[in-house]
Amino acid sequence: MAPFDAVKEPETGNSAIPVGAPARAQGKNRWGIFVVVLLVVAGGWWYLRSRGNQQSNNASAGVSANSAGLGGAPENGVVPVVVATAHRGDLPVYFKGLGNVTAFNTVTVRSRVDGQIVKINFTEGQYVNQGDSLIEIDPRPFQVQLEQADGQLAKDQAQLKDVQIDYERYQLLFKDGVVPRQQVDTQQAQVGQFEGAIKADQAQIDNAKLQLAYSHITAPISGRVGLRLVDVGNIVHATDTNGLLVITQLQPISVIFTLPQDQLPQVMARMRSGAAMEVDAYDRDDTLMIAAGKLLTIDNQIDTTTGTYKLKAVFQNAKNELFPNQFVNVHLLIDTKKGVVLVPATAVLRGPKGMYVFAVDHSNRVKVKSITLAETTGSVSGITSGLADGDVVVIDGQDKLQDGSEVDPRTQRVGGGGAGQTSFLPDDNTPGASPGGPGR
Repeated sequence: MAPFDAVKEPETGNSAIPVGAPARAQGKNRWGIFVVVLLVVAGGWWYLRSRGNQQSNNASAGVSANSAGLGGAPENGVVPVVVATAHRGDLPVYFKGLGNVTAFNTVTVRSRVDGQIVKINFTEGQYVNQGDSLIEIDPRPFQVQLEQADGQLAKDQAQLKDVQIDYERYQLLFKDGVVPRQQVDTQQAQVGQFEGAIKADQAQIDNAKLQLAYSHITAPISGRVGLRLVDVGNIVHATDTNGLLVITQLQPISVIFTLPQDQLPQVMARMRSGAAMEVDAYDRDDTLMIAAGKLLTIDNQIDTTTGTYKLKAVFQNAKNELFPNQFVNVHLLIDTKKGVVLVPATAVLRGPKGMYVFAVDHSNRVKVKSITLAETTGSVSGITSGLADGDVVVIDGQDKLQDGSEVDPRTQRVGGGGAGQTSFLPDDNTPGASPGGPGR
């Protein structure tokens, strides 16, 4: 039976696993999940705390910036605003349109005879007067034609004298009955022929003198010479399509501009009154006044495609501020509001109950005042009721205000004034506006 006792059971991998091992493994998994959840919660708590600290720091920075006047929430409820002082004066009312500068006269000078240019008497860009010599064409061919016409005239005059003497002789012979009437009439016809020839010769002389005069080209108008189109030595012809030079009249000069058709009745009413209507020309940016002129006339029809009508103004242009084909903004003075209270246009607000402003009292608190707006021109508004001369109004920062808000009034330098406020003066973009009336 010994052999059987020597037999052993084969070893397997499960021989080392004790009883109850699966339960212990499940417990370790639960602890791992718990640790992961704990780490997630701790990370979230740390993130929220860091973000709260950052928001607290930003809030502190905002308060510091506000106390330094750099923005942010107002400290102690005091709102910083910009104010200006209203004053009474006259407000000009303008109609604005777009226009182009147009010369009254522009002439392309051409030759009226054929010939070679021998002399040029102008320089490019020169101002010339009417009648000034500009170009000389070789006059010798025309001088020769004049001499030929003079010679032919002398010849015909001599022959006329001869036939006149014969005619007188034939008249005496006819009275004595020596020659018939027919010979007398024939001789009279010869006299008439030579008299006609002399008239033709005189016409030839006048034509030769005219051609000789055309060889000296003069300025037909006064104006500014443009760029030279030909040089000395070139042969020119009367049939040439290209000119020799261009002269443009600059003094005076006109501006043609357009306005909406809805404004036509007011312009026509002002013209019928006989009053001269002032016109100002501004640059492309509509900021700098270039020249002042007068309205000349209105076109006789409205453009149906644009709903506008054309007007023409004249400018003396003494300093050549305006140039042909220049683009300008035109301000037409149509009326002047007398004795209105002037404030910056930014002070006027529109609400459900109409126009209003925020007025600042002596205790630096604002009050809503309803107003009646007369007109706004550029950056200035004229008020007929609701404000008095000397009232202080808010022109910037109204979005943070309500009736009774306490403010910290600050000013912008637009005119003379005290320490806490300033007297408002219309800016340069409001032409003609000043405390006493239009500055003209």
